[in-house]
Amino acid sequence: MRKQIENMTILILGSGGREHTFAWKIAQSPLCDALFVAPGNSGTAQIATNVNIGVTDFEAIKNLVLEHHIDMVVVGPEDPLVQGIHDFFLNDDQLKHVAVIGPQKAAAELEGSKEFAKEFLFRHNIPTAAYQSFNANNVEEGYKFLETLSPPYVLKADGLAAGKGVLILNDLNEAKAELKNMLVDAKFGDASSKVVIEEFLDGIELSCFVLTDGKHYKILPTAKDYKRIGEGDTGLNTGGMGAVSPVPFATDEFLNTIEEQIVKPTILGLQKDNLPYKGFVFIGLIKVGNNPKVIEYNVRMGDPETEVVLPRLKNDIVEIFKAISENRLNDIDIDIDDRAATTVMLVSGGYPEAYDKGKEITGLEQIEGSIPFHAGATIKDNKIVTSGGRVMAITSYGNTYQEAIKKSYQNIDKLHFDKMNYRKDIGFDL
Repeated sequence: MRKQIENMTILILGSGGREHTFAWKIAQSPLCDALFVAPGNSGTAQIATNVNIGVTDFEAIKNLVLEHHIDMVVVGPEDPLVQGIHDFFLNDDQLKHVAVIGPQKAAAELEGSKEFAKEFLFRHNIPTAAYQSFNANNVEEGYKFLETLSPPYVLKADGLAAGKGVLILNDLNEAKAELKNMLVDAKFGDASSKVVIEEFLDGIELSCFVLTDGKHYKILPTAKDYKRIGEGDTGLNTGGMGAVSPVPFATDEFLNTIEEQIVKPTILGLQKDNLPYKGFVFIGLIKVGNNPKVIEYNVRMGDPETEVVLPRLKNDIVEIFKAISENRLNDIDIDIDDRAATTVMLVSGGYPEAYDKGKEITGLEQIEGSIPFHAGATIKDNKIVTSGGRVMAITSYGNTYQEAIKKSYQNIDKLHFDKMNYRKDIGFDL
């Protein structure tokens, strides 16, 4: 018989819709005694204690953990992982007993460097697009490689560029100009000191989410997000305008192919390459014909996909995290809600370019049958006001994704803030 699990004090790092969803899910667990979020937002403030600390201020995080006897840290965004927060805990005698959900620095390079990820994929024979990488010293070779490809041309900044470092261009000369712009003129700063050029894959995208303790793995529900600001998938890329789970075109057969050709070799590859990993692996996929190929890895949950994936997870998430920290994820059976979940992101007018903040959000008390996950929202003078580009994700369940999406839109009609914008066609292409 397993020993009684003691109740825990838990800290979530981050301030977006993803972190509010984690807080919402963790707060439901009888195993969670106290919950802190740093820095959090207006949504997490209602169910946890927000602490105004930056996600990469490791010393301040250490002080908080020691002061409140925190047992577990759930890392939301990629920055602290790529900067090595898990290693920081392991290398500190006062912190090393604390469970950290998120990979160590060496493994976080799967998101921290596009080139590292491509090398990993090729080394472990995982299906992905052909590529080469270039720096400022071999721009000319980059031009030559572009000439060998047929359009459109895919240019990716190697480092973290907040989801905006990927360009897809139809014109060869424009692609060459942008390559120079990225490498020589530092369009994305340090992130584009190296650029990966990739063959373009034509197909439909989806995301696969995997939990691992480094050895065992569990697959979470699939989701599809909508990146572009405009209806019909037009306009500028954003952090994500909405999401749907499950993905209707992902048949059991296709999911089995993903597991055999991508998930298993990824987890085995982590072990072979000695990349210590406890947490979420987000695999960005594209379905080309009937074949899944990997576009990218992220080393944390996606946003807004978290807002549809976690609501469909029936398990106690703290129990899962505890199993991950103790290398016994194989003890857990994942239980998924049969219903569909959809989310629609409300954004500030002007986003993803310049936008105003501080706009009061009204109508939240009138929402029925949907869950508003706060993202770029904060409390000021006892009012909930906008504080970011992506303000709030309105999540609903339904027997079909159409039913769920209808519910989200009905509730959005009750909400208001100045210049509120959202896509009215989430799920349109399914």
